[in-house]
Amino acid sequence: MLLGAVIGALLRRLLPDHHLDDHARDIIRLGAGLVGTIAALVLGLLINSANSSYEAQRGEIRQIAANLILLDAVLDQYGPEANPTRVLLREAVGQMIERIWGDPASRNSAGLYGSGTLASKLYAGLHALPTGTPVKSALVAEALQLAVSTSRARLALFEQSRSGLPVPTLIVLIFWLTVLFASYCLFSPVNPTSAVALVLVALSASAALFLIIEMVQPFSGLMHISSLPIRAALPPFAP
Repeated sequence: MLLGAVIGALLRRLLPDHHLDDHARDIIRLGAGLVGTIAALVLGLLINSANSSYEAQRGEIRQIAANLILLDAVLDQYGPEANPTRVLLREAVGQMIERIWGDPASRNSAGLYGSGTLASKLYAGLHALPTGTPVKSALVAEALQLAVSTSRARLALFEQSRSGLPVPTLIVLIFWLTVLFASYCLFSPVNPTSAVALVLVALSASAALFLIIEMVQPFSGLMHISSLPIRAALPPFAP
């Protein structure tokens, strides 16, 4: 954006006077107003969409933590036969945290589901629990329902953790803002006061873009969603 302001100031010096007459001034100002309106609308929509997605994913993290607490409580109520499954559950939670919040290499180091994964072993352990009484049968059914709900949210979060703002959208938006800054300096001379104002406006617009990029990548960066709710959901297992 500041580069656009510099280009506008250079064009003001290089272009002949008849290229910067009142007619050109009116056309450029009207066009800059249209581009500014479009850029403001896109920025507002992107901020609203990114914030909604950010809050939704933070809510999913809390829901996963609640499901894990309930699942562990159900298995604890089932009895000592479910202790191996509770240990496996804690191992699966650690792997889930690493997959969502870890570096990209660790996220793709192994499959998310299928035979041999901790998730499949956990499901096998739940299905293997005896259901000799109506109470135990109900507890196993509830545990399976909670496990399926947690796995569905886990897979959704894993896919969302690899998403981000589309690069063409970001490029077009920066182009619009650069053109606006060029139009600001095309007809008005730049003095120290206006230069400081341009820097502050550029920082403000850049801060809006920064917030959008941070919120569409909620599992990394400065505004990342904390994994503490999931880490604190299950206490260390004491056999």
